[in-house]
Parts: sequence; structure tokens; C-alpha cells
Amino acid sequence: MENIISELNFIANNDRQLLDAYSSTVMGVASNTSKAVVHIQVSKKMRNKRTGKIVEQQGSGSGFIISSDGYIVTNNHVIENGGNIQASFDDGTELSADLIGNDPSTDIGVLKVHHGNLKPLQFANSDMLLPGQIAIAIGNPMGLQHTVTAGVVSATGRTLRANNGRLIDDIIQTDTALNPGNSGGPLVNSEGKVIGVNTAVITSAQGLCFAVSSNLAAYVAGQLIMHGKVKRAQLGIAAQTINLTQRMMNANQLQTKTGVYVFEIVPDGDVYNTQIRLGDIIVAYKDKPVATIDNLYKYLNEESIGKKASLSVLRGGIKHTITVIPGELK
Repeated sequence: MENIISELNFIANNDRQLLDAYSSTVMGVASNTSKAVVHIQVSKKMRNKRTGKIVEQQGSGSGFIISSDGYIVTNNHVIENGGNIQASFDDGTELSADLIGNDPSTDIGVLKVHHGNLKPLQFANSDMLLPGQIAIAIGNPMGLQHTVTAGVVSATGRTLRANNGRLIDDIIQTDTALNPGNSGGPLVNSEGKVIGVNTAVITSAQGLCFAVSSNLAAYVAGQLIMHGKVKRAQLGIAAQTINLTQRMMNANQLQTKTGVYVFEIVPDGDVYNTQIRLGDIIVAYKDKPVATIDNLYKYLNEESIGKKASLSVLRGGIKHTITVIPGELK
């Protein structure tokens, strides 16, 4: 009996040590990063659906400092259609923030403040993330400033639909508790480096929360700071995903079961698309399979602008290869 009691005490002591180590990690990260996390309050002019009148509403979210000269990363949906934007820090300082740029397609926005004792956070390499790593969120859920929650990275490489319909790639899934108001706040690792920007919660489920990966967020933030927008390419068409018949697939040796049907061609001076015809079904871009609109969006990046590219289309059930030159998406 004494041996059993001694063994149980040994296990309990080890558990306490592990818990203390975990607690110390979370407390250390929270202490070191809290000065960089801001509570964002936004005045938005919205149209009342019932009366049709324009009314001013207050919105809030989170953000974090990424540079000593005052740039703040947050979510696009936090600041979209915003007028007056205020950023509050953990020491009680409240500063007016300017909108630098926002990108609805990745739900990332950038603000800037011009004063204050600013302590920026660093981005980690999200390509190195593994499921099970500690993930700590700091934000302002339901207006409760500088709330800390902790969990793990549940999965990487998820996709999430943005409010404008585009698919956001490279999304991190976490079980770290997030609530409205956490949006735009940092998800950090055990070193206090940003691994993601908290962006969405599945309210009908428990432990299903999502963040835009740090690599994607850092790229978009850089584009917004330099250009005020993220440059993307376009073909000047309106299209939709449709199913292919088995005959089409067999006759043209296609691996995909769907393609992109062109139902409108929009003239644009920056785009060469005269070889595209109404009714064409796009099945490849530069020999890369195109099964959905999302595939095509992914290929039409900044590097594609102004560069000649091959487009494989089904026309009358037969595959043809034509030439396009994408222009910049306005």
C-alpha cells in the first residue's frame, strides 16, 4: 500500500510540474505580447433594413502592432465600411487609427497609429506548424479587453470562404476559444510569435475556430502597406462551375469532373481575351487543371498580370488551346 501511495504522489508531483510549465508558458506569452494587442472600435454607417435610413453603428474587434512605426494588422470585416477608428492599448492609451488598406479576399486589413510606446509582434513561419502545437489567442471578445485563451493547433491547410465569395487558402484550425471581438487578434505560439490572425468561429460547433496563417497575413499586409491593395489578375469574364459529361471527360482525357463555363465576356483595355467565346468551358490554365472558379482565382495572381498564358477550353465538346493575357483586377 505504501508503494502505491508513493507512486501516486510521484505522478501527482509530475503532473503539477507539467501544469506549472504550461501555465508559465501561457502567462509569459500573455505578458510579453499584451502590449502589442489593441482593442479596435469602429463607427460604421449602415442602412437600416426596415426603415432604409442610414444609421451609425458601433463595431469592435482586435488587432496587433507589427512595426514600431505604428502599423496594425486586423480583419477586413472588423474595419470594413468604417468611419472613425480608435485603437485602445492595455495601458489605457487610446489613439485614432488611419485605414491603410483592406483585402476582403483574405479578410486582412491594415491600420496605422502615429504615436504611443509601440511594441510590435513578429510573424512566425506558419509552414512549420504542426497539429498539437500550443496556440494562444489574445483579444477582446464581447468587448472584454485583453482576454487570454489557450489551446492547440488542430489542423493546417484548411480553406475558408471569405465574405466576398473567394476562397481563403492556408487557414489554421484551432480549438483555442474565440468569440466575436477576437477577430483580428493574434494567434501566437509558445515563443509569442504570430502564427495566425483570428478570423472566424463556427458558432454551431465547439472548438472549431480559424485563423489566417501568418505567412499569408504577412504577405497581404506587406502588399497593403506598399500599394494599398493586393494586386490580382483577371480574364475579364463572368463564369461559373459546371459538371462535365463522361463523354467530354473521356474524349478529351480530362481528370477533372467539372470545368468553368463562360457566360459573359467583359471588354477591358488591360485584358487580351478576344479568343475566348461565350459558352467555352475552361478546363486548364497554363496546363494546370481548372475544375472550379476557385482554381482559376488561385492561378490569377499578381505574377500573371500582363503575361501571355495558354487557356484550354472545351468548345463544342472538343478541347482547344487559346491564348490570353490577364490584366490587373481593378
